[in-house]
Amino acid sequence: MVLDLLLPLLVAGLTTLTDYVALHVVTCLVPAFLLAGAMNTFLSRDVIIRYLGSSERKTVSFPLAAVSSIGLAVCSCTVIPIASGLYRRGSSLGPAFIFLWTAPALNILTIVYSGAILGLDMTVMRIVAALSTAFIVGLVMVYAFRREEREREEKARSRTSTAGGGPISGRKSLALILLLVATLLLPNYLGIGRPYMEKLMIFSVPFAVTLIYVYKAFKTEEIKEWLRETWWFVRKIFPLLLAGVFIVGVVGAVLPEFWIRQALGGNGILPTFTANLLGSVIYFSSLTESPFVKMLMDLGMGKAPALAMLLTGPGLSLPSMLAIMRIFTVKKGVVYILTTIVISTLAAFALGNLFW
Repeated sequence: MVLDLLLPLLVAGLTTLTDYVALHVVTCLVPAFLLAGAMNTFLSRDVIIRYLGSSERKTVSFPLAAVSSIGLAVCSCTVIPIASGLYRRGSSLGPAFIFLWTAPALNILTIVYSGAILGLDMTVMRIVAALSTAFIVGLVMVYAFRREEREREEKARSRTSTAGGGPISGRKSLALILLLVATLLLPNYLGIGRPYMEKLMIFSVPFAVTLIYVYKAFKTEEIKEWLRETWWFVRKIFPLLLAGVFIVGVVGAVLPEFWIRQALGGNGILPTFTANLLGSVIYFSSLTESPFVKMLMDLGMGKAPALAMLLTGPGLSLPSMLAIMRIFTVKKGVVYILTTIVISTLAAFALGNLFW
């Protein structure tokens, strides 16, 4: 009897996990981990501290973090190694978590696709809500951990002055990072609506070029150091992502569809919070949140709950929560998760009732 109840849940979890591994690991996570390792190996610590460190003015570092993430069409899991790479290299918590939030929720591809699926008004409200939420989250993270941030930056500056850092202005380092960014982005931009094998073929071209370039331009010790840094991110993040995706599959099998439809109607605070909470737990790969929200709106979901799910859907997920707490510590992860859920719920509720 127990086996009959558990077997469908096990199958649902394994099916979700298999789909995730097959569709996202090679073209998304592999280049993301390699990019994080390259940033931590070759990116100048002094440059990061200068523009994204805690001593930099928030009017500079916060918009810079938000704008620099707009070009990355990545999901909540793929962005974690990149954001944690920035943080390990010297970025303040505020810019790092702004990057973590806006890259999946507000990249160019997401904005364009959202406009085509959900219309201009919903897309404009999504942009306003995502940016305002990101800046508030950044401020909360900075001031909640301000003493730790000051100590951390002093240590980072000391390491920079004594050991230096690989300058991003070095041509071969800059070329490697740009090649890895292209390897990460091209399958997501050019592979929209294409079969996975075609997406894999698109990925293989810049990836092969990157490997050839690395072999010719870098010394063996530099490559080993880069791969050591990459492996640090993989062993810290990847197991938790897999565990989280499996749990999401189980949860998805348990939640009744009719309950979701009934719970998300209207623009009240409770439906908005419910949609926000569901969006923060369910894993959405890049661009899948817009058609999913459109389907729920056709079934009667209100616009405030829809906006809430558009915010946390791509920006958070159970796998990403587990990984964030592992990388940034449990305390920072909990503060970030609770802050984003509360602030994005209030933002979606306010905009949903003011403008619709």
